[in-house]
Amino acid sequence: MGQIALEGLEFFAFHGYYDEEQKIGNKYGVDLRVRTNLYRAGSTDHLSETVNYEVLYRVVAEEMQAPARLLEHLAHRIIDRVMHEFGHVRWAEVSVSKFNPPVGGICQRARVTLKRKRPQPAL
Repeated sequence: MGQIALEGLEFFAFHGYYDEEQKIGNKYGVDLRVRTNLYRAGSTDHLSETVNYEVLYRVVAEEMQAPARLLEHLAHRIIDRVMHEFGHVRWAEVSVSKFNPPVGGICQRARVTLKRKRPQPAL
């Protein structure tokens, strides 16, 4: 097993619990890690044997464009798509951050992190 990570992804998007947040938008950050078997990719040097970073990024970008009220919902959608579109991914973790959230004081970012492990196939 090995790990692939996309770190420090940044998006301007229109998420938020309050209607105003969904109108004016905000800056968001995403960190994504997946675990999969990297042996064949390492030995063959073929992109088809691993998780294509470009496709992984596109999945995140598409989900970031669809508005959500809660970071929890957004993270859930991202991890669902990753697990659905990459059947060989055994485990995934996603963190979604909102920069300067409206909390009534100074806060650089609010972050939600979700992890999911694919069930082992029955033998």
